[in-house]
Amino acid sequence: MKLQLNKFKITFTFFLLAVLPLAVLAQQPKLSNFRPYDKTGMHMFETLKSDTVPFNGLAVRWGAGFTQQFQNLKHENPGAVNNTGTGANRLYPIKNGFMTAQANLFMDVQLADGIKLNVTSYMSARHHNEFWVKGGYIQFDKLPFNGAFWNNLMKIATIKIGHFEVNYGDQHFRRSDGGQTLYNPFIENYIMDQFATEIGGEVYLQKNGLFGMIGMTSGMIKGSIDSFPVTPQDPNTARNPSIYFKGGIDKQVNQDLRFRLSASLYTNSSNAGSGLTLFSGDRTGSNYQNVMEKGVPGALPASTALYTSGRFNPGFSKTLTATMLNGFIKYKGFETFGTYEFANGRTKAETDKRNATQFAIEGIYRFGKEENLFIGYRYNTVKARLAGFTADVKLNRSSFAAGWFLTKNVLLKGEMVNQQYVDFPSADYRSLGKFNGYIIEAVVGF
Repeated sequence: MKLQLNKFKITFTFFLLAVLPLAVLAQQPKLSNFRPYDKTGMHMFETLKSDTVPFNGLAVRWGAGFTQQFQNLKHENPGAVNNTGTGANRLYPIKNGFMTAQANLFMDVQLADGIKLNVTSYMSARHHNEFWVKGGYIQFDKLPFNGAFWNNLMKIATIKIGHFEVNYGDQHFRRSDGGQTLYNPFIENYIMDQFATEIGGEVYLQKNGLFGMIGMTSGMIKGSIDSFPVTPQDPNTARNPSIYFKGGIDKQVNQDLRFRLSASLYTNSSNAGSGLTLFSGDRTGSNYQNVMEKGVPGALPASTALYTSGRFNPGFSKTLTATMLNGFIKYKGFETFGTYEFANGRTKAETDKRNATQFAIEGIYRFGKEENLFIGYRYNTVKARLAGFTADVKLNRSSFAAGWFLTKNVLLKGEMVNQQYVDFPSADYRSLGKFNGYIIEAVVGF
């Protein structure tokens, strides 16, 4: 029975991959307050109030993101003890080759005038092999209430409710998410990857380029009604919601110049278990496969289990306060995007809080007809104190990228990367670690 079910899943997935793109591209309805999954959605952040389409009845739009990668990376950890033979700190043996293709499926539904539903599913991902749902939400840009007050309010307000991608910071609008990698000019996301899907709601206000948002969620990646035991370090079993804020300015000054500045704050004073996953919420996996991962011959873990390769999680699972500042400037074909982040928190097994800081800056030059070609550079660094460590550790990454949009739906891009691990103790498998090489990626988004 299980074998037949797996065959059905495989057959159904291949049917979707082969037939669905032809069907959905034949006739796609236009939706209001919608971020396209192709090149036209690349520089969008929150959906705009000015993005309106007349309502002509219920409309369903299907979309997808497909990504295929070839990886040629090498890694080493010469500073770690027991890093050879069957030593506990030996790195996973990797060779160059193709990664399993990733695929996302998007369903967007215009339910009523100004009311839209989104459901996103992962058809193929590194971490999970089965077809599963990322999340879904309903978004109100209009309300079905009569009255001048409600009409005037919803001219500047947006309400989002459901299980959705938390809008903390601006980097998550530019990151790779499973098969949807078209928005990201680089291959991978930040070293300390800020991404989580949580259950809750967000309220936005936008007017004349100014915007603000307040959100509240469960603080956990999935729903739970379980109670949690106390620990000697922390008897508090309260399960508090996460509260977060965002505000800034986004201005198209003229035809050539646009700038955006934003500040975000995310805080949770007590999660009863180990549910806070703001820096570990990605369930699809890193696009640097198996680099700087431990793997002892004869006991190698499944490749899908090593899904956070090249990333760093500070481990703030019980309490967390994180602040992010972002800046974006685009002048003609030149654009720059910067991030500064400070986070503070601890686990349930600790009594003292620890700090983590992250800085990233990237510069992109887009050229050619309709800016279909681009080159770019990103520098990303993280400094943090891990649980049980007596000193801070540091990670540095430099990435060079180039890409070509063959059409607005098809992208070919590549990246050369070099990442270094600094000040990790010799007992840690990442001591003096580094990886470098290149990755080539083919992307389809619609």
